[in-house]
Amino acid sequence: MKNSNLQEILDLVENYVENNKNKKWKAGEDWVSYSGPTFTSDEYKAAIEVLLDGWLIYGENARNFELQFAAHMGKKNGILTNSGSSANLLMTAALTSKDKYIKKRWNIEKGSKFITPVVCFPTTVNPLIQCGFEPVFVDVTLPDVNLDLDHVERLLKNDTKREIRGIIFAHVLGNPPDMDRLMYLVDKYNLIFLEDTCDALGSTYDNKKLGSFGDISTCSFFPAHHMTMGEGGYVATDSNKLRQILASFRDWGRACYCNSLKPGNVTSGTACGNRFQNWLPGAPEATYDHRYVFDEIGFNLKPLDLQAAIGLQQLKKLDYMDQARKDNFKRLTEIFSPYEDKLYLPKATEKADPSWFAYLMTVRENAGFKREDFVNHLEGNKIQTRSYFSGNILYHPGYRDIAKKYGNLIEKFPIAHQVTFSSFFLGTYVGLTKEKLDYIEHNVESFFK
Repeated sequence: MKNSNLQEILDLVENYVENNKNKKWKAGEDWVSYSGPTFTSDEYKAAIEVLLDGWLIYGENARNFELQFAAHMGKKNGILTNSGSSANLLMTAALTSKDKYIKKRWNIEKGSKFITPVVCFPTTVNPLIQCGFEPVFVDVTLPDVNLDLDHVERLLKNDTKREIRGIIFAHVLGNPPDMDRLMYLVDKYNLIFLEDTCDALGSTYDNKKLGSFGDISTCSFFPAHHMTMGEGGYVATDSNKLRQILASFRDWGRACYCNSLKPGNVTSGTACGNRFQNWLPGAPEATYDHRYVFDEIGFNLKPLDLQAAIGLQQLKKLDYMDQARKDNFKRLTEIFSPYEDKLYLPKATEKADPSWFAYLMTVRENAGFKREDFVNHLEGNKIQTRSYFSGNILYHPGYRDIAKKYGNLIEKFPIAHQVTFSSFFLGTYVGLTKEKLDYIEHNVESFFK
């Protein structure tokens, strides 16, 4: 039974949200956003309850979310973190663990090489550099803009010293590459597969969830993504031991994990009762609190419990939001199909059933116009577009030192060059109503006329 004052506050929040959710969109005056959160009063009320309860950091909502969400990635275990980018950092950092589990299973040395596509989001590749590994870049293919598996296979065949230890990439806007061929290469060359599923929640390949293929996989809950908690991310694994290692890296490198089922409760429940022991190898005579013993050189990448409370409400809407993305993708295909001689249009990989993050297009070489012509027309009519993230990441200032190793970037990565100059996407999220899609169609027709 809720306190009467709290219930009054929650009722007021619900009334406020309900009274303000039906603002009418006006064509040509209001933006057609490419994405955004899909909230009802449920998310706001859940967040306010956590805020007023006073336990702000990782707590019971966060642990409940962790337990529920692993299945959405096709995994048994996982941890919640403060962002998808942090999830990628933790996934990669876990390979540097001093734990015997990691050493026995992979024993990754600093300087080890990982294949990754040169067209990416920065925080897929940055963790490799930040953790002391070396990215080995490959080109992408059209129209999907996924990594070029022919290029991948050539690199692996020529890697006679077996310096390449793994592969990391993001499924492009929900659509995977040929996962049969990819996993064949992973198995043949004994690679570690770090699977970035940040844009692909709800997608499947051969009826198997994306996120379930990797040794470790990640997801993001940024506001533009399939579901959101403002910011947030998830790292999934089948191994309970690996989950403990990931949680340690997330929580400063802390050794203690036994009370994770009851966060904040160090005296009962799942607490081990052995907090004060001889935990320090550097001072074996010292009796020390295990909660302040650090096994790893970690980070502080924990989420707020408020984020998790919002996420638990979003999970209830996930099937509906996924279906809307598929339906809107289908409608956008109807809109753009007449212009396929001018545009490379997105198509699902064989065996894949994507929950499309967005609708990705690339202007063809002989289209008679440039990307900026089309984008300026759409944006001028208040239809949001986005470039495909970095384009060729090696063109950017932060990566110029790495780029020097590759020589002529246009010759080395010709499709990435084309994507940099010619690719863009529109949204597919549930907020794209029929009238907004009709408005997009009208403006696309007017451009081509």
